[in-house]
Amino acid sequence: MDSSKTAARSLLDQSNTHFDLTNPEHQVSLLSLADKLLCFEDMPLSDLLQISENYDAPLEFELAVKLVQSRREILSITQPASIAVVFAMWGEHNRLLAKDEENPNGEDSLRTKIAQLEWITRDSLVDWHLYAVDDGCPHESADIAQRIVDGLDEHLSKRVSVLELSKALPTTQGPLRNLTSADDSRKGGAIIYGCMQALNDGADAVVYTDADNSVHLGQLGTIVGPFCKHAKQVVLGNRKHPDSILVKQEERWGVGIKTLRHMQRMIGAQIFDNGIKDTQAAFKLYGREVLSKILQNPTVFDFSFDTDWIYAAMELKQSIATVPFAFIDSAAESASIVQGPMTTWYVLIEGLVKAAEARNAEYSEEMANVFKSEIKSYHDLELIIDVLPPELADAEDKELGNPTIMSPNSVRQWIKEAKESNEQATA
Repeated sequence: MDSSKTAARSLLDQSNTHFDLTNPEHQVSLLSLADKLLCFEDMPLSDLLQISENYDAPLEFELAVKLVQSRREILSITQPASIAVVFAMWGEHNRLLAKDEENPNGEDSLRTKIAQLEWITRDSLVDWHLYAVDDGCPHESADIAQRIVDGLDEHLSKRVSVLELSKALPTTQGPLRNLTSADDSRKGGAIIYGCMQALNDGADAVVYTDADNSVHLGQLGTIVGPFCKHAKQVVLGNRKHPDSILVKQEERWGVGIKTLRHMQRMIGAQIFDNGIKDTQAAFKLYGREVLSKILQNPTVFDFSFDTDWIYAAMELKQSIATVPFAFIDSAAESASIVQGPMTTWYVLIEGLVKAAEARNAEYSEEMANVFKSEIKSYHDLELIIDVLPPELADAEDKELGNPTIMSPNSVRQWIKEAKESNEQATA
Protein backbone atom coordinates (compact mmCIF):
# COMPACT_ATOMS: atom_id res chain seq x y z
CA MET A 1 0.00 0.00 0.00
CA ASP A 2 2.75 2.48 0.94
CA SER A 3 4.56 1.80 -2.32
CA SER A 4 1.36 2.52 -4.24
CA LYS A 5 0.91 5.82 -2.39
CA THR A 6 4.50 6.77 -3.15
CA ALA A 7 4.03 5.94 -6.83
CA ALA A 8 0.76 7.88 -6.94
CA ARG A 9 2.46 10.89 -5.37
CA SER A 10 5.18 10.68 -8.04
CA LEU A 11 2.53 10.66 -10.76
CA LEU A 12 0.90 13.67 -9.12
CA ASP A 13 4.16 15.60 -9.26
CA GLN A 14 4.48 14.88 -12.98
CA SER A 15 0.88 15.86 -13.83
CA ASN A 16 -0.12 18.86 -15.93
CA THR A 17 -1.61 21.86 -14.20
CA HIS A 18 -3.60 22.80 -17.31
CA PHE A 19 -5.99 20.85 -19.54
CA ASP A 20 -6.60 22.16 -23.05
CA LEU A 21 -9.75 20.80 -24.70
CA THR A 22 -8.26 21.48 -28.13
CA ASN A 23 -5.02 19.59 -27.46
CA PRO A 24 -5.14 15.86 -28.39
CA GLU A 25 -1.94 15.22 -26.47
CA HIS A 26 -3.68 16.32 -23.28
CA GLN A 27 -6.49 13.85 -23.96
CA VAL A 28 -4.03 10.99 -24.44
CA SER A 29 -1.96 11.99 -21.41
CA LEU A 30 -5.03 12.06 -19.17
CA LEU A 31 -6.16 8.55 -20.12
CA SER A 32 -2.59 7.29 -19.73
CA LEU A 33 -2.42 8.75 -16.22
CA ALA A 34 -5.79 7.22 -15.32
CA ASP A 35 -4.59 3.81 -16.53
CA LYS A 36 -1.47 4.09 -14.38
CA LEU A 37 -3.55 4.96 -11.32
CA LEU A 38 -5.90 2.06 -12.07
CA CYS A 39 -2.94 -0.28 -11.70
CA PHE A 40 -2.97 0.49 -7.96
CA GLU A 41 -5.79 -1.98 -7.40
CA ASP A 42 -5.03 -2.19 -3.67
CA MET A 43 -5.53 1.55 -3.17
CA PRO A 44 -9.02 2.71 -2.12
CA LEU A 45 -10.42 5.73 -3.91
CA SER A 46 -10.41 7.57 -0.58
CA ASP A 47 -6.61 7.32 -0.52
CA LEU A 48 -6.30 8.81 -4.00
CA LEU A 49 -8.62 11.63 -3.00
CA GLN A 50 -6.62 12.23 0.16
CA ILE A 51 -3.35 12.37 -1.77
CA SER A 52 -4.95 14.78 -4.22
CA GLU A 53 -6.11 17.05 -1.41
CA ASN A 54 -2.96 16.85 0.72
CA TYR A 55 -0.62 17.77 -2.12
CA ASP A 56 -2.79 20.32 -3.93
CA ALA A 57 -3.03 18.12 -7.01
CA PRO A 58 -2.68 19.59 -10.51
CA LEU A 59 -5.83 19.59 -12.61
CA GLU A 60 -4.79 16.59 -14.70
CA PHE A 61 -4.36 14.43 -11.58
CA GLU A 62 -7.75 15.52 -10.22
CA LEU A 63 -9.39 14.63 -13.53
CA ALA A 64 -7.61 11.27 -13.60
CA VAL A 65 -8.95 10.41 -10.16
CA LYS A 66 -12.48 11.09 -11.44
CA LEU A 67 -11.81 8.69 -14.30
CA VAL A 68 -10.46 6.04 -11.94
CA GLN A 69 -13.64 6.26 -9.88
CA SER A 70 -15.75 6.00 -13.04
CA ARG A 71 -13.79 3.06 -14.48
CA ARG A 72 -13.99 1.11 -11.25
CA GLU A 73 -17.73 1.73 -11.21
CA ILE A 74 -18.14 0.46 -14.77
CA LEU A 75 -16.15 -2.70 -14.03
CA SER A 76 -18.32 -3.40 -10.97
CA ILE A 77 -21.52 -3.59 -13.05
CA THR A 78 -22.59 -7.24 -13.19
CA GLN A 79 -25.45 -7.15 -15.72
CA PRO A 80 -25.22 -6.19 -19.42
CA ALA A 81 -26.36 -2.63 -20.14
CA SER A 82 -26.87 -0.84 -23.44
CA ILE A 83 -26.20 2.88 -23.01
CA ALA A 84 -26.93 5.49 -25.68
CA VAL A 85 -25.11 8.82 -25.63
CA VAL A 86 -26.84 11.68 -27.44
CA PHE A 87 -25.66 15.17 -28.31
CA ALA A 88 -27.04 17.97 -30.47
CA MET A 89 -25.12 19.87 -33.14
CA TRP A 90 -25.80 23.48 -34.06
CA GLY A 91 -22.83 25.56 -35.16
CA GLU A 92 -20.44 22.75 -34.18
CA HIS A 93 -18.58 22.71 -37.51
CA ASN A 94 -15.41 24.04 -35.88
CA ARG A 95 -15.34 21.99 -32.69
CA LEU A 96 -16.06 18.75 -34.58
CA LEU A 97 -12.82 19.22 -36.50
CA ALA A 98 -9.29 19.14 -35.16
CA LYS A 99 -7.43 22.30 -34.19
CA ASP A 100 -5.18 23.95 -36.78
CA GLU A 101 -4.14 27.45 -37.79
CA GLU A 102 -7.43 28.07 -39.57
CA ASN A 103 -9.51 26.42 -36.84
CA PRO A 104 -8.05 27.53 -33.48
CA ASN A 105 -11.06 26.29 -31.48
CA GLY A 106 -11.15 22.82 -33.01
CA GLU A 107 -11.59 20.03 -30.47
CA ASP A 108 -11.93 16.99 -32.76
CA SER A 109 -14.85 16.36 -30.45
CA LEU A 110 -16.54 13.45 -32.21
CA ARG A 111 -13.40 11.33 -32.41
CA THR A 112 -12.55 12.32 -28.84
CA LYS A 113 -15.94 11.17 -27.54
CA ILE A 114 -15.56 7.85 -29.33
CA ALA A 115 -12.11 7.29 -27.83
CA GLN A 116 -13.41 8.14 -24.35
CA LEU A 117 -16.36 5.75 -24.66
CA GLU A 118 -14.09 2.98 -25.90
CA TRP A 119 -11.75 3.54 -22.96
CA ILE A 120 -14.38 3.57 -20.23
CA THR A 121 -16.31 0.51 -21.47
CA ARG A 122 -13.51 -1.84 -22.55
CA ASP A 123 -13.71 -5.32 -21.03
CA SER A 124 -16.97 -4.38 -19.28
CA LEU A 125 -20.63 -5.40 -19.59
CA VAL A 126 -21.59 -1.89 -20.71
CA ASP A 127 -22.20 -1.41 -24.44
CA TRP A 128 -22.51 2.02 -26.03
CA HIS A 129 -23.87 3.77 -29.10
CA LEU A 130 -23.35 7.44 -29.91
CA TYR A 131 -26.00 9.61 -31.59
CA ALA A 132 -24.89 12.94 -33.10
CA VAL A 133 -27.98 14.93 -34.08
CA ASP A 134 -27.90 17.96 -36.39
CA ASP A 135 -30.32 20.56 -35.00
CA GLY A 136 -30.73 22.41 -38.28
CA CYS A 137 -27.11 23.60 -38.30
CA PRO A 138 -26.50 26.21 -41.04
CA HIS A 139 -22.89 25.01 -41.34
CA GLU A 140 -23.70 21.38 -42.16
CA SER A 141 -22.48 19.80 -38.95
CA ALA A 142 -24.15 16.54 -39.98
CA ASP A 143 -22.08 16.28 -43.16
CA ILE A 144 -18.88 16.91 -41.22
CA ALA A 145 -19.78 14.33 -38.58
CA GLN A 146 -20.73 11.75 -41.21
CA ARG A 147 -17.41 12.20 -43.02
CA ILE A 148 -15.62 11.59 -39.74
CA VAL A 149 -17.67 8.44 -39.11
CA ASP A 150 -17.05 7.19 -42.64
CA GLY A 151 -13.33 7.39 -41.93
CA LEU A 152 -13.52 5.14 -38.87
CA ASP A 153 -12.93 1.42 -38.89
CA GLU A 154 -16.05 -0.75 -39.05
CA HIS A 155 -15.95 -1.65 -35.36
CA LEU A 156 -16.36 2.00 -34.41
CA SER A 157 -18.43 3.34 -37.30
CA LYS A 158 -21.29 0.95 -36.52
CA ARG A 159 -21.44 2.43 -33.00
CA VAL A 160 -22.16 5.95 -34.23
CA SER A 161 -25.32 7.32 -35.85
CA VAL A 162 -25.46 10.78 -37.43
CA LEU A 163 -29.01 12.09 -37.57
CA GLU A 164 -30.66 15.22 -38.99
CA LEU A 165 -33.68 16.61 -37.20
CA SER A 166 -34.91 18.27 -40.40
CA LYS A 167 -35.45 14.86 -42.00
CA ALA A 168 -37.86 13.85 -39.24
CA LEU A 169 -40.07 16.95 -39.66
CA PRO A 170 -42.84 17.79 -40.08
CA THR A 171 -44.72 14.90 -38.50
CA THR A 172 -48.22 14.42 -37.15
CA GLN A 173 -47.36 11.84 -34.52
CA GLY A 174 -44.86 11.04 -31.82
CA PRO A 175 -42.81 13.35 -29.56
CA LEU A 176 -41.98 15.77 -32.40
CA ARG A 177 -45.56 16.33 -33.58
CA ASN A 178 -45.68 19.86 -32.14
CA LEU A 179 -42.38 20.91 -33.71
CA THR A 180 -42.89 22.43 -37.16
CA SER A 181 -39.31 22.46 -38.39
CA ALA A 182 -35.71 22.18 -37.24
CA ASP A 183 -35.55 25.99 -37.31
CA ASP A 184 -37.97 25.99 -34.36
CA SER A 185 -35.74 23.75 -32.27
CA ARG A 186 -32.97 24.96 -30.01
CA LYS A 187 -31.25 21.80 -28.85
CA GLY A 188 -34.32 20.21 -27.26
CA GLY A 189 -35.79 18.93 -30.51
CA ALA A 190 -32.50 17.34 -31.53
CA ILE A 191 -31.99 15.65 -28.15
CA ILE A 192 -35.55 14.32 -28.27
CA TYR A 193 -34.99 12.94 -31.77
CA GLY A 194 -31.77 11.26 -30.70
CA CYS A 195 -33.52 9.73 -27.69
CA MET A 196 -36.33 8.45 -29.90
CA GLN A 197 -33.84 6.67 -32.13
CA ALA A 198 -31.95 5.29 -29.15
CA LEU A 199 -35.10 3.83 -27.63
CA ASN A 200 -36.12 2.38 -31.00
CA ASP A 201 -32.68 0.74 -31.15
CA GLY A 202 -33.23 -0.88 -27.75
CA ALA A 203 -31.13 1.30 -25.43
CA ASP A 204 -31.60 0.61 -21.72
CA ALA A 205 -30.81 4.23 -20.86
CA VAL A 206 -29.83 7.47 -22.56
CA VAL A 207 -27.12 9.85 -21.45
CA TYR A 208 -27.10 13.26 -23.10
CA THR A 209 -24.19 15.64 -23.22
CA ASP A 210 -22.87 18.58 -25.28
CA ALA A 211 -21.12 18.48 -28.63
CA ASP A 212 -17.88 19.89 -27.23
CA ASN A 213 -15.31 18.20 -24.99
CA SER A 214 -16.41 19.92 -21.78
CA VAL A 215 -17.66 16.65 -20.23
CA HIS A 216 -15.13 13.82 -20.43
CA LEU A 217 -17.18 10.72 -21.25
CA GLY A 218 -14.67 8.61 -19.37
CA GLN A 219 -16.91 9.65 -16.45
CA LEU A 220 -19.73 7.49 -17.80
CA GLY A 221 -19.47 5.09 -14.86
CA THR A 222 -20.29 7.92 -12.47
CA ILE A 223 -23.72 8.39 -14.01
CA VAL A 224 -24.42 4.84 -15.22
CA GLY A 225 -23.55 3.21 -11.88
CA PRO A 226 -26.64 4.44 -9.99
CA PHE A 227 -28.83 3.28 -12.90
CA CYS A 228 -27.34 -0.20 -13.24
CA LYS A 229 -26.68 -0.96 -9.58
CA HIS A 230 -29.44 0.94 -7.77
CA ALA A 231 -32.20 1.11 -10.43
CA LYS A 232 -32.19 4.91 -10.51
CA GLN A 233 -34.13 5.95 -13.61
CA VAL A 234 -32.96 9.58 -13.42
CA VAL A 235 -29.36 10.53 -12.64
CA LEU A 236 -28.29 14.17 -12.97
CA GLY A 237 -24.77 15.52 -13.04
CA ASN A 238 -24.20 18.37 -10.60
CA ARG A 239 -21.35 20.82 -11.22
CA LYS A 240 -22.18 22.65 -8.00
CA HIS A 241 -21.44 19.64 -5.78
CA PRO A 242 -18.36 20.21 -3.57
CA ASP A 243 -16.76 17.08 -5.05
CA SER A 244 -17.17 18.31 -8.63
CA ILE A 245 -14.41 19.88 -10.70
CA LEU A 246 -15.58 23.04 -12.44
CA VAL A 247 -13.25 25.04 -14.65
CA LYS A 248 -14.82 28.21 -16.02
CA GLN A 249 -13.05 30.22 -18.71
CA GLU A 250 -14.70 33.48 -17.76
CA GLU A 251 -17.82 34.98 -16.26
CA ARG A 252 -20.26 35.37 -19.13
CA TRP A 253 -22.90 37.43 -17.37
CA GLY A 254 -23.25 40.85 -15.74
CA VAL A 255 -24.02 41.38 -12.05
CA GLY A 256 -27.73 41.19 -12.83
CA ILE A 257 -27.40 37.43 -13.24
CA LYS A 258 -28.27 37.18 -9.54
CA THR A 259 -31.67 38.67 -10.31
CA LEU A 260 -32.30 36.14 -13.07
CA ARG A 261 -31.26 33.27 -10.83
CA HIS A 262 -33.49 34.59 -8.06
CA MET A 263 -36.43 34.59 -10.46
CA GLN A 264 -35.48 31.19 -11.89
CA ARG A 265 -35.26 29.51 -8.51
CA MET A 266 -38.52 30.98 -7.28
CA ILE A 267 -40.36 29.80 -10.39
CA GLY A 268 -38.55 26.46 -10.27
CA ALA A 269 -38.95 26.03 -6.51
CA GLN A 270 -39.99 22.38 -6.73
CA ILE A 271 -36.72 21.58 -8.51
CA PHE A 272 -34.30 23.77 -6.57
CA ASP A 273 -35.84 23.08 -3.16
CA ASN A 274 -35.24 19.38 -3.77
CA GLY A 275 -31.49 19.89 -3.99
CA ILE A 276 -31.25 20.01 -7.78
CA LYS A 277 -29.06 23.08 -8.21
CA ASP A 278 -27.57 22.52 -11.66
CA THR A 279 -30.51 22.09 -14.01
CA GLN A 280 -28.53 22.80 -17.20
CA ALA A 281 -25.62 20.38 -16.71
CA ALA A 282 -25.11 18.52 -19.98
CA PHE A 283 -24.51 15.19 -18.27
CA LYS A 284 -27.77 13.46 -17.45
CA LEU A 285 -29.11 9.92 -17.64
CA TYR A 286 -32.71 8.83 -18.14
CA GLY A 287 -33.68 5.17 -18.00
CA ARG A 288 -35.79 3.68 -20.75
CA GLU A 289 -38.87 3.30 -18.55
CA VAL A 290 -39.17 6.93 -17.47
CA LEU A 291 -37.83 8.44 -20.70
CA SER A 292 -40.49 6.68 -22.76
CA LYS A 293 -43.13 8.38 -20.62
CA ILE A 294 -41.48 11.80 -20.71
CA LEU A 295 -41.30 11.71 -24.50
CA GLN A 296 -45.01 11.06 -24.84
CA ASN A 297 -45.68 14.77 -24.47
CA PRO A 298 -42.65 17.08 -24.26
CA THR A 299 -43.54 20.66 -23.36
CA VAL A 300 -40.66 22.55 -25.03
CA PHE A 301 -38.06 21.98 -27.73
CA ASP A 302 -35.46 24.57 -26.76
CA PHE A 303 -32.66 25.00 -24.19
CA SER A 304 -35.18 24.70 -21.36
CA PHE A 305 -36.03 21.06 -22.06
CA ASP A 306 -33.82 20.05 -19.09
CA THR A 307 -36.23 21.49 -16.54
CA ASP A 308 -39.25 20.15 -18.44
CA TRP A 309 -37.85 16.63 -18.13
CA ILE A 310 -36.98 17.08 -14.46
CA TYR A 311 -40.51 18.31 -13.74
CA ALA A 312 -41.88 15.35 -15.71
CA ALA A 313 -39.77 12.91 -13.69
CA MET A 314 -41.08 14.47 -10.48
CA GLU A 315 -44.64 14.21 -11.78
CA LEU A 316 -43.94 10.50 -12.36
CA LYS A 317 -42.80 10.20 -8.71
CA GLN A 318 -39.26 9.24 -9.71
CA SER A 319 -36.42 9.23 -7.20
CA ILE A 320 -33.77 11.51 -8.70
CA ALA A 321 -30.08 10.95 -7.99
CA THR A 322 -27.44 13.63 -8.43
CA VAL A 323 -23.72 13.00 -8.89
CA PRO A 324 -20.60 15.21 -8.94
CA PHE A 325 -18.49 15.30 -12.09
CA ALA A 326 -15.75 17.26 -13.83
CA PHE A 327 -16.64 20.00 -16.30
CA ILE A 328 -14.22 22.21 -18.23
CA ASP A 329 -15.92 25.14 -19.92
CA SER A 330 -15.67 25.31 -23.70
CA ALA A 331 -16.79 28.88 -24.19
CA ALA A 332 -15.25 30.03 -27.47
CA GLU A 333 -17.87 28.48 -29.77
CA SER A 334 -20.72 28.20 -27.27
CA ALA A 335 -24.23 28.64 -28.66
CA SER A 336 -25.04 30.94 -25.74
CA ILE A 337 -22.29 33.26 -26.97
CA VAL A 338 -23.12 32.97 -30.67
CA GLN A 339 -26.87 33.43 -30.16
CA GLY A 340 -26.52 35.90 -27.30
CA PRO A 341 -26.47 35.08 -23.57
CA MET A 342 -29.68 36.94 -22.80
CA THR A 343 -31.44 35.07 -25.60
CA THR A 344 -30.44 31.88 -23.81
CA TRP A 345 -31.60 33.11 -20.42
CA TYR A 346 -34.93 34.35 -21.80
CA VAL A 347 -35.56 30.93 -23.34
CA LEU A 348 -34.57 29.16 -20.12
CA ILE A 349 -36.93 31.09 -17.87
CA GLU A 350 -39.77 31.17 -20.40
CA GLY A 351 -39.49 27.40 -20.81
CA LEU A 352 -39.34 26.92 -17.05
CA VAL A 353 -42.67 28.75 -16.72
CA LYS A 354 -44.26 26.65 -19.48
CA ALA A 355 -43.02 23.40 -17.97
CA ALA A 356 -44.11 24.30 -14.44
CA GLU A 357 -47.60 25.06 -15.71
CA ALA A 358 -47.82 21.94 -17.87
CA ARG A 359 -46.38 19.48 -15.32
CA ASN A 360 -48.59 20.49 -12.37
CA ALA A 361 -45.54 21.63 -10.44
CA GLU A 362 -45.37 23.61 -7.24
CA TYR A 363 -44.02 27.00 -8.21
CA SER A 364 -44.36 30.72 -7.56
CA GLU A 365 -47.18 31.76 -9.85
CA GLU A 366 -46.64 35.35 -8.71
CA MET A 367 -43.03 35.34 -9.92
CA ALA A 368 -44.04 33.57 -13.12
CA ASN A 369 -46.55 36.35 -13.76
CA VAL A 370 -43.86 38.96 -13.11
CA PHE A 371 -41.72 37.37 -15.80
CA LYS A 372 -44.57 37.10 -18.30
CA SER A 373 -45.72 40.68 -17.77
CA GLU A 374 -42.39 42.49 -17.42
CA ILE A 375 -39.98 40.48 -19.60
CA LYS A 376 -41.28 40.41 -23.16
CA SER A 377 -38.06 39.40 -24.87
CA TYR A 378 -34.31 39.05 -24.35
CA HIS A 379 -34.05 42.82 -24.95
CA ASP A 380 -35.67 43.43 -21.55
CA LEU A 381 -33.06 41.18 -19.91
CA GLU A 382 -30.30 43.17 -21.57
CA LEU A 383 -31.66 46.28 -19.83
CA ILE A 384 -31.25 44.77 -16.36
CA ILE A 385 -28.24 42.43 -16.62
CA ASP A 386 -25.65 45.07 -15.71
CA VAL A 387 -27.43 46.35 -12.59
CA LEU A 388 -28.37 44.68 -9.33
CA PRO A 389 -31.16 45.40 -6.85
CA PRO A 390 -29.91 46.34 -3.34
CA GLU A 391 -31.86 43.44 -1.79
CA LEU A 392 -29.72 40.92 -3.68
CA ALA A 393 -26.38 42.71 -3.44
CA ASP A 394 -25.21 40.76 -0.39
CA ALA A 395 -27.35 37.66 -0.91
CA GLU A 396 -25.45 34.38 -1.03
CA ASP A 397 -26.14 31.91 -3.80
CA LYS A 398 -28.03 29.60 -1.44
CA GLU A 399 -30.42 32.46 -0.58
CA LEU A 400 -31.47 33.13 -4.16
CA GLY A 401 -35.08 32.10 -4.74
CA ASN A 402 -36.11 32.96 -1.17
CA PRO A 403 -39.04 35.42 -1.41
CA THR A 404 -38.22 36.89 2.00
CA ILE A 405 -34.96 38.19 0.52
CA MET A 406 -36.79 39.88 -2.34
CA SER A 407 -40.47 39.29 -3.05
CA PRO A 408 -41.99 38.91 -6.53
CA ASN A 409 -43.64 42.32 -6.19
CA SER A 410 -40.31 43.92 -5.27
CA VAL A 411 -38.73 42.25 -8.28
CA ARG A 412 -41.52 43.65 -10.48
CA GLN A 413 -41.01 47.19 -9.23
CA TRP A 414 -37.23 46.96 -9.56
CA ILE A 415 -37.45 45.66 -13.14
CA LYS A 416 -39.72 48.56 -14.09
CA GLU A 417 -37.38 51.10 -12.52
CA ALA A 418 -34.25 49.50 -14.01
CA LYS A 419 -35.76 49.44 -17.50
CA GLU A 420 -36.92 53.05 -17.25
CA SER A 421 -33.53 54.20 -16.01
CA ASN A 422 -31.70 52.34 -18.75
CA GLU A 423 -34.01 53.64 -21.47
CA GLN A 424 -33.62 57.21 -20.22
CA ALA A 425 -29.83 56.87 -20.19
CA THR A 426 -29.78 55.70 -23.80
CA ALA A 427 -32.41 58.14 -25.07
